Amino acid sequence: MPHLSDLEIAQQCKMKPIYEIADKAGIDRELIEPYGKYKAKIDLKALGTVGSEPGRLVLVTAMTPTAAGEGKTTTTIGLADGLRQIGKNAVVALREPSLGPVFGVKGGAAGGGHAQVVPMEDINLHFTGDFHAIGAANNLLAAMLDNHIQQGNALGLDVRKITWKRCVDMNDRQLRYIVDGLGGKANGTPREDGFDITVASEIMAVLCLSDGISDLKNRLGRIIVGYTFDDKPVTCADLKATGALTALLKDAIKPNLVQTLEGTPALVHGGPFANIAHGCNSVMATKLAMRLGDYAVTEAGFGADLGAEKFLDIKCRAANLTPDAVVVVATVRALKLHGGADKKLLDKENMDALDRGLPNLLRHVSNIKNVYGLPCVVALNRFPTDTDAEIGLVMNRCKELNVNTVLSTAWAEGGKGAENLAREVVRLCEEEQGAFRFSYELSATIKQKIEAIATKVYGADGVTFLPEAKKQMKRLTELGCGNLPVCVAKTQYSFSDDPAKLGAPENFKITVRSMKVSAGAGFIVALTGDIMTMPGLPKVPAAENIDVDENGVISGLF
Repeated sequence: MPHLSDLEIAQQCKMKPIYEIADKAGIDRELIEPYGKYKAKIDLKALGTVGSEPGRLVLVTAMTPTAAGEGKTTTTIGLADGLRQIGKNAVVALREPSLGPVFGVKGGAAGGGHAQVVPMEDINLHFTGDFHAIGAANNLLAAMLDNHIQQGNALGLDVRKITWKRCVDMNDRQLRYIVDGLGGKANGTPREDGFDITVASEIMAVLCLSDGISDLKNRLGRIIVGYTFDDKPVTCADLKATGALTALLKDAIKPNLVQTLEGTPALVHGGPFANIAHGCNSVMATKLAMRLGDYAVTEAGFGADLGAEKFLDIKCRAANLTPDAVVVVATVRALKLHGGADKKLLDKENMDALDRGLPNLLRHVSNIKNVYGLPCVVALNRFPTDTDAEIGLVMNRCKELNVNTVLSTAWAEGGKGAENLAREVVRLCEEEQGAFRFSYELSATIKQKIEAIATKVYGADGVTFLPEAKKQMKRLTELGCGNLPVCVAKTQYSFSDDPAKLGAPENFKITVRSMKVSAGAGFIVALTGDIMTMPGLPKVPAAENIDVDENGVISGLF
């Protein structure tokens, strides 16, 4: 039997009309705004009218990612399906994919195999237009900023201190650093500028952390776009852009309803990256999922040092959420890579490499249990080439931390392959009492917060702040931003800020080169290592393999 691609599996699925999914979720059809037959926006009124007591919140995170893949989104979707298989009312809440990875190297974010959300092509491409609206709002603010300067600059903006960038939802390294406003006075003021990818835009974070239109408007107004000649911050509200930006985002703020291959209701909304942003779907989608289901299953981007840390320290703070259980996803193959195994030989048993790589998983698990005080299970995505000895080693080492390991075959079997994982998650939620706490207190200084994340979560010896970062940290504290949480921009491939340091590195320091405030989102961004907010395409982009036939059927997506 030929091996089917994720896209081919998704295209074979007979989807249910979106109204039927709304019925299953308990959403009144009057609150559904269809975008075609199989996807819809949910009216914000649903947050106050559906469900009663919020259900359990389950966070899915993972070990440090590798080229071998871990299957976090697949596990998240499979777990929601698995919970329904064992009779639990579950809803899944996910991020929307960015076009950058879709056409680049990583791929989409709709799951894989028999654990996917559909319509897969729509979700991975334009979907309901949320990212386009966010990009338009971001760039309207940039246009109004430059127009203000052009029309006399009454606010006294210093063009050397403009912090607001334009954005586009594509990996386009050519736009990282540009000079614009050329061609004479009529064409603007020449200045250095640049683009971020849309998922790194502060407006993406603002939308994902807002709890309604009023909160969205307030957050947009607080966005700092630059500083005056006497170093005073200039905001979106100062430029009188808040109302127009809100108008562009009034539909994008509504959560999107789709379904898994097995018909489980899925809310897919918002999509900040976790390496350069806060890595979580919208607060509204998460809260709505909790009201719709007895179990709301959500994920955070990349490894637990990035997505989970930001979910717990930023999103849970902002939305007053407390997870009931955490799932840490891993594979034997990825652990062997962290232990130095040859990528071409991952199908061969290699107990030594596995033993050397296991500390990576164990540090993530220990962080969830000991830093954040949450009940935890390891979901081991099983591959046919994994040996019983290798699986046994993973289970035994996790057991030493009093954490169970459950095998998952959701990729091959969908919800059926995640039933055991679902049962363990239910047990954790019902029997194990967590003592949730943050990794730092808001009353700490910016420096202390970054040091807490680096030492407690990453395992670093400390933090080196470059002169520019020290200067910015002092200024942000003077501006009254010292009580905000911190969003660290860091490579996803290592606990450290060096992607080459695999496993669970020791005797290293994190280097913070610069920082800025995202006043609308409500956090400080600290940039470490050589992390960039505009990725580039690889030598052979995935886009080269994508095509459409005369009937409009897409191929080569994944």
